[in-house]
Amino acid sequence: MKVAVCINHVPDTETKIKVSSDGVSIDKAGVNFMLSPYDEVAIEEGLKIKEKFKGEVTALSLGGDSHKETLRKALAMGVDKAVLLKDEGVRDSFGVAAGLAAELKSLSPDIILFGKQSIDYDGAQVGTLVAEMLGMPSAAVVVKMDVEDGKVFCEREIEGGHEVVETKLPAAFLAQKGLNEPRYPSLKGIMAAKNKPIEEKPAVAAEIRVETTAMKKPVPKSAGKILGTDKSVVPELIRLLHEEAKVI
Repeated sequence: MKVAVCINHVPDTETKIKVSSDGVSIDKAGVNFMLSPYDEVAIEEGLKIKEKFKGEVTALSLGGDSHKETLRKALAMGVDKAVLLKDEGVRDSFGVAAGLAAELKSLSPDIILFGKQSIDYDGAQVGTLVAEMLGMPSAAVVVKMDVEDGKVFCEREIEGGHEVVETKLPAAFLAQKGLNEPRYPSLKGIMAAKNKPIEEKPAVAAEIRVETTAMKKPVPKSAGKILGTDKSVVPELIRLLHEEAKVI
């Protein structure tokens, strides 16, 4: 069984993001980066499939040299191979998907795994775009997977409930938290990952369809007001909501 897991290198969730002087990107100075949490779930699922069916797991990431840090963590968790599709430029979801799809086409994996979304832009588009470009079925927001005889039975979250789907392989799946509990890299795995090679390839050029024209932080919330503690303040509250907040 050949499994490919596509992962991303994203700002730590506790990092305070600042907009850079160009107004269209973030200031990376002092920003800690990490493996996207949903991608961590995808790696764990790939490793579980490998342990059940044998074969190999390959981790892929598209970006600059900094992405090697994230690929090293994937290797420390237990993936067999790591591939960096190198591009120091900025790509939209379509551009990232096109680069990944070109490499995945040559790998011909049975199963492709993604996190349901990357926590930087939260677009939740790359996995399904890749599946469409490769002409294979996909299932997103997956919380349960069972692989049997060339088929996958999975459960996915939908609004108001869960949906059970079945598909043949090859196919792509976008992992949601709850699908599994990602393992911690062992000390042995961390040490071994330092010496494992990361294959570098230039990412295939792709059309960029979305351009960032401006980036800004949300307007700070204004200070709150305490009008009182009994029903006598209701008329004043209604007036303020209507005239100042303009929400009614």
